[in-house]
Amino acid sequence: MTHRNEVDTWLREQLAVDRFKDYGPNGLQVEGCTEVRRVASGVTASRAFIEAAIAAGADTLLVHHGLFWRGQDGRLTGWLRERVALLMRHEMNLFAFHLPLDAHPLWGNNAQLGLRLGLQADARFGEQDLGFIGAADDLADVDALAGRAAQALGRAPLLVPGDGRRLRRVAWCTGGAQGYFESAIAAGADAFLTGEISEPQAHLARETGVAFLACGHHATERYGAPALGAELAARLGLDHGFIDVPNPA
Repeated sequence: MTHRNEVDTWLREQLAVDRFKDYGPNGLQVEGCTEVRRVASGVTASRAFIEAAIAAGADTLLVHHGLFWRGQDGRLTGWLRERVALLMRHEMNLFAFHLPLDAHPLWGNNAQLGLRLGLQADARFGEQDLGFIGAADDLADVDALAGRAAQALGRAPLLVPGDGRRLRRVAWCTGGAQGYFESAIAAGADAFLTGEISEPQAHLARETGVAFLACGHHATERYGAPALGAELAARLGLDHGFIDVPNPA
């Protein structure tokens, strides 16, 4: 077992938390037991995830989407009260890392998604350098990229194919990064892959010729938390397990 403060310090240092301007607090969001033995990682601190972690015997949770966000009401009522009550009743720690987990070059969501797509970043783009971009290598066209994404993620992407050009450079940023599309185009991408699409991106893809693939917010962000959790467990001698709560978004 390891003291909670040691876990907190290691995570914050590895993810360079202080470098990021984020939409909510990164790090320990709910304080539970002092000694950490078993960590459960997941995408979102939903009630279903918390309940599954309790059943698995976890005392500490490590997620990408935590409980508290900028502009939130802040009162512990309704669904938020129920989640916090579960955590406190079982003395569970909740660690959440949003943009720092997206950006990490090894264990981050973008790095881990790139591994599954056979893509390696050689540059960054966008706000706070969150976007990744690299050579397309053996991906001849956007249909090949879409097929690989479908196989890796278990769901077919929503594809706006652009002008059908040969792929030389592919950009990606997991989750709700559709607003990075213009930055990806400016960085030289022939295709951009993210989790979600909004109305403007379809028009931009058609007008610029750069393909846009929306592969699912949850689907693209399933890999950072378990990668980080496994590394944390190996470094500090803890048990770790990943719990995936399916989400169609």
